[in-house]
Amino acid sequence: MLSRVYSCAVVGLEGVIVEVEVDYTNGLPAVIIVGLPDAAVQESRERVQTAVKNAGLNFPRHRIVVNLSPAAIRKEGPAYDLPIALGVVILAGFLPQESIEGAMFVGELSLDGI
Repeated sequence: MLSRVYSCAVVGLEGVIVEVEVDYTNGLPAVIIVGLPDAAVQESRERVQTAVKNAGLNFPRHRIVVNLSPAAIRKEGPAYDLPIALGVVILAGFLPQESIEGAMFVGELSLDGI
């Protein structure tokens, strides 16, 4: 099952829609983020895992792949924490995909899951 959450990137003075796709495969548990993320976006995997766990939800024990599309645009900062976490929560079955239709999410997560 694939989950899709929409976010945005700022390029100059323009906002560009970023599609955050989250899926899982069999393999050793890991979170892989692709789509030209900077170091802060790569670090979001730790914040997301901890925040989901501290919110009382079970983080999926799979190889999770996060694709930030379009890949040609550099994604910077921790603002992708929230859309990535929502994608994982949808993928794990805690939230229906339809509940976020028509919305865009941007936000950094704290480790407490609140």
